[in-house]
Amino acid sequence: MTQLEKIKKLREQTGAGMSDVKKALEDGAWDMEKATTLLRERGALKAAKKSEREAREGIIGSYIHHNGRVGVMLELNSETDFVARNEEFQKLAKDLAMHIAMANPRYVSTEEVSAEDLEKERQIYTQQLLNEGKPQNIAEKAAEGRLKKFYEETVLLEQPFVKDDKLKVGDVIKAAVAKIGENIQVKRFARFEVGA
Repeated sequence: MTQLEKIKKLREQTGAGMSDVKKALEDGAWDMEKATTLLRERGALKAAKKSEREAREGIIGSYIHHNGRVGVMLELNSETDFVARNEEFQKLAKDLAMHIAMANPRYVSTEEVSAEDLEKERQIYTQQLLNEGKPQNIAEKAAEGRLKKFYEETVLLEQPFVKDDKLKVGDVIKAAVAKIGENIQVKRFARFEVGA
């Protein structure tokens, strides 16, 4: 495969810009796998820098489950209305709304979890461990470990993504930021379930 063919193929696979792809291939000695890894690493750095920029544009994404008993609306923000009209951005909004319908998170991010809710969970886990016969100091340490599981179950950005459980929802959004080139944030969501 020629260098030009490698550039073209890697651009198609990753959606990265021409100069980023060429630089990654050059730095990776024209090895496609190494270049892909470099692009992912660099994309994560770019995504982290972009997360500080303000996202005030966006769309309302929605999902109604096929049985009509669960529905979700979410506000997904971007920096510009141009990106909000992007097909990839709209697909992300739909995927995130579907994820929320299936996984039923309570919070968008760990920052939204109130101190009271966190303390309540910590006390429940500690008491469970004490009931199992664990000493107080061990029960308290183990309860902290179980809080991580609490976040994975209740915080959207910490949950395993329903379409690929090897990735967290936060990672899926970071990948979209790296590909689209703008800050993307879930502002809020509402999940409705008949009879709940």
